[in-house]
Amino acid sequence: MSTSQSEPGAGAGPPGAAVHLGRHADWLELFFDLVFVALAAQLSHGLHGDPGLRDFAVFLALYFPPWWLWVNLTVSSNLFVDNSPRRRLLMLFAMLCIAVMAAAVPEADTDRGSVYALGYAGTRLVLLGLWWPATRFPEPERVPRWRPLSYCLASGLLWAGSAAVPAPWQYVVWAGLIAAEMALLLTSRGRGVLGSLDTGHIVERVGLFVIIVLGESVIALVTSADQVWTLRAGLVGVLGFVLLATLWWSYFDFGSTAAELMLGSAQGREAYLLARDVGGFLHFFVTAGVLCMAGGLATAVDEADHAHLPTGAVWALGGGLALYHAAHAAIALRFHRPLASVAAWAVPGIGIPLLVVWAAGVLAPWLVVLLLSAEAFAHLLYARHVQRLRIVRSAAD
Repeated sequence: MSTSQSEPGAGAGPPGAAVHLGRHADWLELFFDLVFVALAAQLSHGLHGDPGLRDFAVFLALYFPPWWLWVNLTVSSNLFVDNSPRRRLLMLFAMLCIAVMAAAVPEADTDRGSVYALGYAGTRLVLLGLWWPATRFPEPERVPRWRPLSYCLASGLLWAGSAAVPAPWQYVVWAGLIAAEMALLLTSRGRGVLGSLDTGHIVERVGLFVIIVLGESVIALVTSADQVWTLRAGLVGVLGFVLLATLWWSYFDFGSTAAELMLGSAQGREAYLLARDVGGFLHFFVTAGVLCMAGGLATAVDEADHAHLPTGAVWALGGGLALYHAAHAAIALRFHRPLASVAAWAVPGIGIPLLVVWAAGVLAPWLVVLLLSAEAFAHLLYARHVQRLRIVRSAAD
């Protein structure tokens, strides 16, 4: 993805460090992302079959902490341009911690919750190591010491302490700690180094994460097709691939491009707030929707020869697509798009998948996936049509 819309001066580092304009993800960041491939596989696998309300709740609860860590580490890499052995070792240790969390995911709501908590605690110490040097920067870039001490060190110690708390109270503690982290972030005014965000780099990194979850969906299709080698399973697999390919096309032609333009034109604190809201909060729901679809598509291939899909699988598929569109609608509104123009595509984008869920009891698996793929394809055609109209109007003006 191009980063030509990056803000000048982005990529803050220690005083006297070279300034990087419109830089791309480095090799360490790309290697670091690989551990999230394993995490995505573990999470989506929990939605195979016929997941219930509890399964979806566990999925969202276990997905948010590593997602939030990824956002924090991405922002740290964005602000502090550093290829030193110290940074490499910190990031590699973070990978190890996330690998531990991924391994604990299948039983994290029961026996392995303590291991999951300890893995997350380790990542908070990594953040402390990345942010502490900024407490010695000259003003106005200097970060107050209480922020990394509270947001990183205290949080890490409390997460480690939660490993000793028995279930279900352990999960109440986790929710409280995450809420505290959100409160600290929301009270931040984007002062100091946060005003030096390389917005092009942020857009690129978020786009790469979207590629990860789309890739997990493709892997789920291929793995299930290998286990169910029938004509109907192959048809569902092809239709599922069309759905994913259409989402990819739509996202990178319109979603990420709009984000790059909006973030690139924002200044100072507004750029920070947009990056926080769109890249941090709202893309959690974008990627969660895709991961839900990954679990649902795998089940659709497995159950391709049945009369209809299990209720939970249909919710993973249709609900995942509806969540994906709803998140993009929220992003468009955050970019101050007119409500009427957003509703024109968001209402059918959310409503049609939910109608498919409602009627799925009488629909064959291949027909469920076909209808969802058709909706995504129509969404893409509509976006291209609107883009052409804008080009024509701009040329006329």
